[in-house]
Amino acid sequence: MEKILHVSAQVLSVVAHPLLVPTYALLILLGTNPYIFGVHTAAAKVPLVLLVFISTCVIPTFSVVMMRMLGLVKSVALRDRHDRIGPYVLTGTFYLWLVINFLHNNDIPRLYAAFMLGASISLFIAFFLNAFTKVSTHAVGMGGLLAIVLLAMATYELDYFTLTIGGWGPWYVHMNVILMIAILVSGLVGSARLYLRAHIPSQLWPGYLIGIFGQLVAYNIVM
Repeated sequence: MEKILHVSAQVLSVVAHPLLVPTYALLILLGTNPYIFGVHTAAAKVPLVLLVFISTCVIPTFSVVMMRMLGLVKSVALRDRHDRIGPYVLTGTFYLWLVINFLHNNDIPRLYAAFMLGASISLFIAFFLNAFTKVSTHAVGMGGLLAIVLLAMATYELDYFTLTIGGWGPWYVHMNVILMIAILVSGLVGSARLYLRAHIPSQLWPGYLIGIFGQLVAYNIVM
């Protein structure tokens, strides 16, 4: 049982990695209202999803691996808060690059541009606090994801999330269910980080608050 819990916590930590959150946020908005992106088919969504995934996850991950190979960080897991300085700056740079491009792209809804700005703000707040304590970036990501669900519901008065997998579907899931899932997953991710002893509670709660705060600030700036 102990081994199952440990493996489950590790899998959840990987699946809910903060670098994947921008892609998840994009998929949520595409599922709720693809027309705000100017796309009408599943095939039309792919280039945008790939752009966000590569820019916010693949490139930062590859960069961390290169830093590890060059001996600039001790571990790709970035357990030491001092190892996080370089990856934070690099990831924040790519986030801001996307923000600038999305704000000048009429096919990208301002809500998603605001989300990326909020992610950038949250990342740099975590970067600043990293000098004093190791804030959980998983919690920051989950806080931001929870905030985008709430802001999407409030902005577009959404009722349903549409899910289509291959030739199956569409299935319609009420947004209240999506919100409850987001809350549940946020709690599970925090519990997983505690179970793995990657963080303590005083490092988790600030992370959630930073993630939500960054999104609220960006929403008021962009929207």
